[in-house]
Amino acid sequence: MNEILDWILNTVQNVDPVARTLLAGLGIMLETSVLIGLVVPGDTIVLVASTAVDGALEYFSLVAAVICGALLGESIGFALGRWFGPHIQHSRLGRRLGEENWRKAQRYLDRRGGPAVFISRFLPVLHSLIPLTVGMSTMRYRRFIAWTLPACVIWTFAYVSVGSAAAEGYRELSRELHWAGYVFVAVIVVFLALVWLAKRLIFRSEAAHMSDAATEAGANGATDAAIRDVPSGAAADDEGPDAEASDPSNPTLSA
Repeated sequence: MNEILDWILNTVQNVDPVARTLLAGLGIMLETSVLIGLVVPGDTIVLVASTAVDGALEYFSLVAAVICGALLGESIGFALGRWFGPHIQHSRLGRRLGEENWRKAQRYLDRRGGPAVFISRFLPVLHSLIPLTVGMSTMRYRRFIAWTLPACVIWTFAYVSVGSAAAEGYRELSRELHWAGYVFVAVIVVFLALVWLAKRLIFRSEAAHMSDAATEAGANGATDAAIRDVPSGAAADDEGPDAEASDPSNPTLSA
C-alpha cells in the first residue's frame, strides 16, 4: 500500500506547483459553471492537488486559486442565466436534467432567497443549477456574490486542509509504519463519508422548501379558512340576512 501511495503522491508532487495550482482553480471553475459541474469532478481535483501542498505558501496559493476559480465559475453561470437562461433550460442538456430539477431550483430560490445560494454550494445538482436560476431571477449580482463567497471559502478550506493534512501525516507515519497507507485511505474515506452525510442531512432539512407541498398546503389552508368563515347553509358569496336588514335603501325594511 505504501509503495502505491508513494508513487501517486510523488507523481502529483512532481507537477510544477504553479501549474498544479492553476489546474485546480480551472477544475473548480468548470465544476461550478453552467452544468459542467455535473460531469467534472472539481472536488476530486482539488483534493488530489492538496496532497502535494508543501509549505504555507503553496497552501494559501491553492486556497486562493480554488476560491477564485469557484467564484469565476459561479459568475459565468450567473451571466449565462441572465443572458441565455431560458435557452439553456430548454436545450437538449437542460431537458436531460429534467423539468422537475429546474422547478425545484426555482422554488428553492423563491422561498429561501440568499440562503439558497449559500446552501446550494453543498448540494448535488443544485450547485450547478442555482447560479443559472439566480441569473434568470431579479436577484442582483452583488447579493449573489455576497452569499456564495462564504460558501466557497468554507468548501475550499475544508477540502484543501483535509487533503494536505492527510498527505503530510502519511509522509511522517510511512517512515516508521508499513501500514501508514491504510491510515491515509481511512482518513480520506471518512472525510468523504462525512461530506456525503452532511449533504444528505442538509438536503433533508431543506427539502420542504424545494417541493410543491408548501405551496399546496398554503393554498389548501386558505381554502379551508374561507370555507370555515362561511355560515353553515349559506353560499360562499351570500352576505346573509343581516346585510339585507341593514340596507337603508330597502323601503319595506325602513318602514
